[in-house]
Amino acid sequence: MNQSKSQRLFAEAQKYIPGGVNSPVRSFRAVGGTPPFLARGKGSRVWDVDGNEYIDFLSSWGPLVLGHAHSKVVEALKKAAEVGTSFGAPVELEVELARLICQAIPSIEKVRLVNSGTEACMSALRLARAFTGRSKIIKFSGCYHGHADGLLVKAGSGAMTHGIPTSAGVPDSYARETLVADYNDLTSVEQLFESHPGDIAAVIVEPVAGNMGVVPPAEGFLAGLSRITAESGALLILDEVITGFRVAPGGAQELFDLTPDITCLGKIIGGGLPVGAYGGRAEIMEMVAPLGPMYQAGTLSGNPLAVTAGLATLRELQQPGTYERLEALGQRLAHGLTQAFKQAQVPSTINRVGSMLTGFFTGGPVDSLAGVERADAAQYGRYFHAMLERGVYFAPSQFEAAFVSLAHTDEDIDRTVEKAAEALSGLG
Repeated sequence: MNQSKSQRLFAEAQKYIPGGVNSPVRSFRAVGGTPPFLARGKGSRVWDVDGNEYIDFLSSWGPLVLGHAHSKVVEALKKAAEVGTSFGAPVELEVELARLICQAIPSIEKVRLVNSGTEACMSALRLARAFTGRSKIIKFSGCYHGHADGLLVKAGSGAMTHGIPTSAGVPDSYARETLVADYNDLTSVEQLFESHPGDIAAVIVEPVAGNMGVVPPAEGFLAGLSRITAESGALLILDEVITGFRVAPGGAQELFDLTPDITCLGKIIGGGLPVGAYGGRAEIMEMVAPLGPMYQAGTLSGNPLAVTAGLATLRELQQPGTYERLEALGQRLAHGLTQAFKQAQVPSTINRVGSMLTGFFTGGPVDSLAGVERADAAQYGRYFHAMLERGVYFAPSQFEAAFVSLAHTDEDIDRTVEKAAEALSGLG
């Protein structure tokens, strides 16, 4: 049997790269099979090295809200590259990007640019500890904030236990500084504060969970977190790496009328290039070196290429009707998929906030990690491959989000729904 070029490349990659990939989920182990190696993208489409074309809802895991190779982003990058790719010194464009972020998100008075969402969250937690003088933090089961040691933890045997490591190489002593609560459950948060009075520096949360699939916040959950942290002297950190500039011009905090102490950003603010940022009230951010004692640095932070792509993307998003269009496209896809699942009599729950959504293979509701874990991941794997064969590229995991971009058309959405109906009818 002749191998495809993707199969040959994957075999070769495994000789030199752990698992053949530079980020685990790309390996397709959650769905089986060989990942297609992508060669190019334009608008709502990507093509693999074997010439297969796909309608893309992976969107580079969220950054490409304008679609692939948007002309204004590409042109801006060409001009930037011609005058220098990195200086390790201040450049005018990073000031422009910082100003735009602060103007768009009122809770951010000052912002520090970094190179990834992981860096942003890691730095935000260090800052919270420095500002409060406390050591423990609370995260939520199912929420992901990058691969920093203290965040690679899961809940222990009880609701009020310390976190235990989920990755080799994470010391138990460090993991014990992370407490794990249940998403959308304020009682679990209150119990942790009662058990550790005066010890908790911050609560970090995805305002819309996106890394266990899309799980929206329950009514009053985010406001409750704001109240609890304020009353206890802890900080509220919103991880808007995914939701920032996607669900609203001012992120999820605009959508849900929330004012966090620190916000983490990434993905869209780099327009497809590696970037991250964390920002908040001036008094907190002035703890960061060189003004204060909290040290954080980065050779490529604020580099001209990343900030150029980010600026071009954010300026396009400022055009009238942008978010209304994203909402309409997301709604069209969610409605169409809901009907397709019903017609095929396959139990499902479609969770959506704006242009990000997940179709869970379970009857629901899916409002917590427990609900997510009821989803049939094996059935999703079969569905994923059936869709891939029909030219539609979703995330290779039941527990990730799909992203609609401004490059998608109504016809793209309708074709996707049509292919979903075909794929579901064949699952048996």
